[in-house]
Amino acid sequence: MLPSKLFKMTTNVSGILLQLEKAGIRLEIGDDFAKYRTYRTRQLDRGPIYPMFDVASSYVDSRNGFWVCAFDANDELIHTQAVRLLDLSGITLGTHLDDHRHKYITPDTTPDPDKTFYSGPQALHSITGSVCYQGDFWLRARGLGGPRSQGATALLSRVLLEIMVATWRPTFVFALVPKNLAAKGAHLRYGYCHCEPGRWIGPDQQVTEEDYLIWMGVNDMANLVASAPQGLQLATGVSAARPNLASFDANGHLNTTANA
Repeated sequence: MLPSKLFKMTTNVSGILLQLEKAGIRLEIGDDFAKYRTYRTRQLDRGPIYPMFDVASSYVDSRNGFWVCAFDANDELIHTQAVRLLDLSGITLGTHLDDHRHKYITPDTTPDPDKTFYSGPQALHSITGSVCYQGDFWLRARGLGGPRSQGATALLSRVLLEIMVATWRPTFVFALVPKNLAAKGAHLRYGYCHCEPGRWIGPDQQVTEEDYLIWMGVNDMANLVASAPQGLQLATGVSAARPNLASFDANGHLNTTANA
């Protein structure tokens, strides 16, 4: 990375960390996925960790992944997300999802995962090469003054994307977002500019789940990291984030918030 771009990334990330710190949020970034698994298994109000980020199911370590966790002033876990680097040289994302669908399908959404496939987005046929998958995004929040209402979703996603781009320089990054969140523009809050409808099709051609594919290419990522991160919108008269936390959850992709 050029020194000027490294400085830009450092400035962006340090500014975000300062904003979050002022809101009572402490970030931890790591690549020990055994530790990440420990954090996740302690969350009894969420579904299990997805295989893509579970050392018990996948080969994930410092060479092909890292995670971001956030804690409040009481040192309680209030946020998770993670990213995997995938080598899709010579194959497309569509082929990858066909071959590894068990690692992306939400548990108990289909009668037969072996006969369930993802289809719909045109980008499945063009995304290839060095590809990153961002997932397991979850943020606790409630009402006015909570992290979500302050814009923390965008800042937390931006931290991961900044470090991902600087570390791996992927050709594409993608995530899966439930239809209801995509309809509300969740992909824009996560920093993505492309969003395509997608569906998981079960053994009897039934739709078992509707996940939209959100993604960025090289130029999209370059434009993102070149822009200034947004600021947190702290509510007047409401203390910063600390006393207003309550969990909301969905299905474990980047999409694992129900209204993020």
